[in-house]
Amino acid sequence: MSGASGTPYAAAVLRALVQAGEAVDLVVSRASRLTLLDETGIAFRDAHWREDLRTWLARGADGTPDAFDVDVSAVRYWSAGDLAAGPSSGSYPAKGMLIVPASTACVAGVALGLSKDLLQRVASVTLKERRPLVVTVREAPLSGQTLKALVTLDEAGAVVVPASPAFYAGATHIQHLVDFVAGRVLDAAGVPHKLYRRWEGELGGGFADGSAGPAASAAAVGPAGPTGSMGPRGEDQR
Repeated sequence: MSGASGTPYAAAVLRALVQAGEAVDLVVSRASRLTLLDETGIAFRDAHWREDLRTWLARGADGTPDAFDVDVSAVRYWSAGDLAAGPSSGSYPAKGMLIVPASTACVAGVALGLSKDLLQRVASVTLKERRPLVVTVREAPLSGQTLKALVTLDEAGAVVVPASPAFYAGATHIQHLVDFVAGRVLDAAGVPHKLYRRWEGELGGGFADGSAGPAASAAAVGPAGPTGSMGPRGEDQR
């Protein structure tokens, strides 16, 4: 997780990874701590990371506290300054890496092969070991230098997934838009999920069963999306 705006995307991805039964190694950059504090009011502390992580992941994209039940026992946290951490080595068992959100500085550093912190080092290791690397860039507009860096990452084998939600799934709540992006990130990594309604070749399919659409409340489908199983604890989201 880098310092770009978009902490709800990271939270949605983490929740889905845990629900899918994946063991997660979490790296939170120094800049991302500031972003998390600014966007959620949550201070991510090394000494209390598990408590802070649970509070953050339980929070809905609209700021609703305790919107999700989250078990963080499968998450292992590594300090961004710990260059001797497990994931810094190619021999450490890992399926791949997801950078959500990815700042333009992060994109540039990874494209150049830098290892200024653990986040960059793990990305470099992921590429050299030919493991899946998914980069969710969150910036607008994109400069020519950033576009060139993204092309470099693509050529190196990474998958670039812009934080760009689609609207055909019948979104009626901000959580649905966040979950769509998170779902596409997980699709690129090959992780199963039910975060959004997939396109089935039918126009208006997102509203076909009446569970989504302008007339439906977000509470009817839950923040996880029309077909999602990770809904909130039943609060009315209207």
